[in-house]
Amino acid sequence: MKPDEESQIYRDLMRFSPEGLTPNAWAVKAGVSRTVWTDMRRHGNPSRRTLEKLLAAAGSSLAEFEMLRIGGPEGALPAAGASLGESRRRGWIPQSLPPLPLRGCSLAGEWGGDTGGIELMEIRYRSELDRLPRPAKLAADPDAYAVTVVGDSMWPRFRPGRCVAVSPRSPVAIGDDVLVRLSREEPDGDCGVRLVLLKELVRRTSACIELRQFNPDMVFTVDVADMEAIEKVAGELI
Repeated sequence: MKPDEESQIYRDLMRFSPEGLTPNAWAVKAGVSRTVWTDMRRHGNPSRRTLEKLLAAAGSSLAEFEMLRIGGPEGALPAAGASLGESRRRGWIPQSLPPLPLRGCSLAGEWGGDTGGIELMEIRYRSELDRLPRPAKLAADPDAYAVTVVGDSMWPRFRPGRCVAVSPRSPVAIGDDVLVRLSREEPDGDCGVRLVLLKELVRRTSACIELRQFNPDMVFTVDVADMEAIEKVAGELI
């Protein structure tokens, strides 16, 4: 896998990699399966438990990892074994990033009819249920927000009940998880409610996109005329 195809959280995590161990050997030492390791490397959505196991095997902690990821400028994470105090002596200065608004969302039936099996979500863009810490990689996107995963159509990639960050300004590439906002508004007026598809982008043309969901596993097509926007899912918030 090329470095530019690796997730940001994987690249950040590599700064804590134990000396003398390859990345795969580190995963084995931490008790992380090959499947979970590969998924994290590409898609950047590890569970809290996975990160805790990896960081414990590296002699660090989740608290230190998240403090540095969220608070420090890109490239400021210390090498494995360096303490937080040592990183500060080298000039690390925490940054205060604005939080992400958590938008209200719920299940909204199935796209294409009740027998299609393609799960729809409904997002209320004018609601703000909470505010969550903003990852450093979204510092330059003032439009970024968070939603709670509802339903299980993207299991095991995203667990129902977890929150994910969405970045409207990030470029979208094949293989990314995306949130597709459909060009249809609910009938209760201009209230900022939209139907959306949370899926993986498989293919993109001038006329349509192909999306994949995992449960049940299927690939389907959405015409460009039926889309209002396609936004990158920047990863799970832990």
